[in-house]
Amino acid sequence: MDVASLTRHFETEKASAILRADHQNTAARAMDAAVRGGFRIIEFTLSTPGAFELIEEFSNRGNLVVGAGTVLDTEQARRAVDAGAQYLVSPVLDLEVISAARDMGVASMPGTHTATEMYQAHQAGATFCKLFPAPANGPAYVKSMLAPLPFLKIIPTNGVDHHNAGAWLDAGAFGLGFVATLFEPTFLSESRWDDIEQRARECVAASQST
Repeated sequence: MDVASLTRHFETEKASAILRADHQNTAARAMDAAVRGGFRIIEFTLSTPGAFELIEEFSNRGNLVVGAGTVLDTEQARRAVDAGAQYLVSPVLDLEVISAARDMGVASMPGTHTATEMYQAHQAGATFCKLFPAPANGPAYVKSMLAPLPFLKIIPTNGVDHHNAGAWLDAGAFGLGFVATLFEPTFLSESRWDDIEQRARECVAASQST
């Protein structure tokens, strides 16, 4: 899937599942549950043990768009793409990672917070702007940001849950990343895969309600 197609896919799906876990098997089981619950865009952070193997495994299924999170340098970017990642997410604005993503033909989503950072990311060729960390008045912040910069594709990933998803989207967020509300620590530590699946259904439904 090229970057343009991925962008349209994200615009349709709206929701992505973002997982950070302490064990590879836990991550695999948890993401399986999220996929059963309806997620079709998923992200494994590279701080998760076995992240590259997980990216490869889930990419090979054919019906999922798989991204790599917490990409901090160009070597990680290359390894992630080699494993099958179709988009690269960073917690920071790193121009070299954005450039590497563009050269490899995949989408990039650098972490940005201010108008200056978002505009710099856009000018550097970033596909999306990850809003991180999210301010307390998140949806209002997005709306204010888009007033002078309507071309930005802002995707909040911090502070998003199944209760406020509609407010973020109504404010103009291009898509949403679900992290802790989807993969609650107790869900992971207690192997509550059915609870993750149910929460996934709630998150996906909330993302399609606007």
